[in-house]
Amino acid sequence: MGLTIGVDIGGTKIAAGVVDEEGNILDTHKVPTPPTPEGIVDAICAAVSEAGKGHQIEAVGIGAAGYVDDKRATVLFAPNIDWRHEPLKDKVEQRVGLPVVVENDANAAAWGEYRFGAGQGHEDVICITLGTGLGGGIIIGNKLRRGRFGVAAEFGHIRVVPDGLLCGCGSQGCWEQYASGRALVRYAKQRANATPENAEILLGLGDGTPDGIEGKHVSAAARQGDPVAVDSFRELARWAGAGLADLASLFDPSAFIVGGGVSDEGELVLDPIRKSFRRWLIGGTYRPHAQVLAAQLGGKAGLVGAADLARQG
Repeated sequence: MGLTIGVDIGGTKIAAGVVDEEGNILDTHKVPTPPTPEGIVDAICAAVSEAGKGHQIEAVGIGAAGYVDDKRATVLFAPNIDWRHEPLKDKVEQRVGLPVVVENDANAAAWGEYRFGAGQGHEDVICITLGTGLGGGIIIGNKLRRGRFGVAAEFGHIRVVPDGLLCGCGSQGCWEQYASGRALVRYAKQRANATPENAEILLGLGDGTPDGIEGKHVSAAARQGDPVAVDSFRELARWAGAGLADLASLFDPSAFIVGGGVSDEGELVLDPIRKSFRRWLIGGTYRPHAQVLAAQLGGKAGLVGAADLARQG
């Protein structure tokens, strides 16, 4: 199969890109994300039509944040869009006249990294995305493993602290409450409030108060050596690495790929994640260690992965 289109549904924009068999993006079109579920379907179709002009397109892949059924057709539940058992595949196919595959956005990003990014050369890869929340994907034996009902790899909602922090999913103690962009900001606010003298750079980047701290401030301050910001990254990394050690016990991959906005800080976060992973890996002295790698495709991973999954059929 030749050219396909991948669609990435973001909170503010929907991006459609024409992707070739080597994972190269040849053309893109972006539209604002509408506020209504039906408006989003309209926007997806418009973006696909515009991106595909002048190209011979053979299929479309859509990455959606939420639970996607085992047939890769229906969005069972989307936390940020009012989609409940939404027949997205059928709706878009009828409008664009092309075969459509719908996939969870984290799965699509994982597949993109496996095929064209940091996962190349590996057959068994576990991906995690450290963004606002924590998502992931499982590739074992060169295949994306989605589970019987299509909703595997919701790593962010593994409970790591019994009766811990309340999660947006309704449970308590979920991993993403301790290893995510939201967690990073919470750590920074708590530490800046306790020891403001150690957070001068961090506080100076915001409005001067702990409540004014944002994720971009923590990253910028950490790069300048702010003690509170650096320590906040270390705390996030401690939880992330411990979680990877648990996943190693489950899946035994040759590599973990860490993506998402938090991972953009590179070794500032990856080095302590690796140290925590080694610290908590059961039998780590005697067993081979999976590599912990930085994602390479950045924000393009989901779009490229969705397009390639559409090519796979």
